[in-house]
Amino acid sequence: MNEFVCIAPDVKLGKNVKLSKFINLYGCTVGDDTKIGAFVEIQKNATVGKRCKISSHTFICEGVTIEDGAFIGHSVTFINDSYPRSTVENGQLQTEKDWKVESTLVKKGASIGSGTTILSNVVIGENALVGAGSVVTKDVPANAIAAGNPAKVLRYITDEPRTE
Repeated sequence: MNEFVCIAPDVKLGKNVKLSKFINLYGCTVGDDTKIGAFVEIQKNATVGKRCKISSHTFICEGVTIEDGAFIGHSVTFINDSYPRSTVENGQLQTEKDWKVESTLVKKGASIGSGTTILSNVVIGENALVGAGSVVTKDVPANAIAAGNPAKVLRYITDEPRTE
């Protein structure tokens, strides 16, 4: 480890995990052979699988599961609350007991382009590809290519050569 990495004692790191500088990990699990870029935060109760690449400036919050072989581009942000508030009715700051974490699942082999925001309660299917700068508001099917705000399926990945 180096002095520019903050890894809490409750983090479960797999074998051969490669860490850049300025990383903040706490209460999460990271699988074998995964690479994590600079300025990444992974919160408690988040899971990153084996052989993943998490690019710089990415935020992976509580409730996110990223399966094996997924690619997460630069500055990707995950959301875990559909109706965020800072206070409760009496004006006091919320605590963990005042809200419920909403989950997000990125399936095996999926790729998420840089600058994408992924809302909670979403599943990104196996081998799906989400274009850079997208806002994912609903599920993306397996092998789909989706992009936009909100992200929409543009086509599906096939073995046929592209002529465009």
